Amino acid sequence: MPEKIEFHFKSPEESPGYLLGQLTMLWQRRQKKVLDPLDLTHTQFVLLAALAWLSKENNAVTQVDIARQSNADRMMVSKVLRTLEEKKFITRQEHEKDTRAKTIRLTASGGTVLQKALKDVENTDLDFFSILETKLPSFNAVMLKLIEENKSE
Repeated sequence: MPEKIEFHFKSPEESPGYLLGQLTMLWQRRQKKVLDPLDLTHTQFVLLAALAWLSKENNAVTQVDIARQSNADRMMVSKVLRTLEEKKFITRQEHEKDTRAKTIRLTASGGTVLQKALKDVENTDLDFFSILETKLPSFNAVMLKLIEENKSE
């Protein structure tokens, strides 16, 4: 039998990491229900949405741009983008200026599936977080602060 294990928190309900993990799993389960019929994983959706946001300002969005926008690992982004290309949701072409980079663009079918996914995901979010009512903006502000403070790690 191992030595007595000591916890900083007296119960799981006092641990912010445990609670965040539980909340994330419940939220992801809801998201999966609306994304499965569209043949999208949540990660694929996030990267398509990041591409769409970035494309509003820039015609030459790269894999690095998408990884940075979504706070995702570059290698994982590369693999997911290949899958999205196989599904014909994006194209990847040689970058005009940087020969090491590819320009990523939404296809017409990628735009269609993303528009449907956005509607479904946003409605699911509104329902999931509805219990927060008027506290939603401050909840979002706290999440943004946590993201900003921990981005560099």
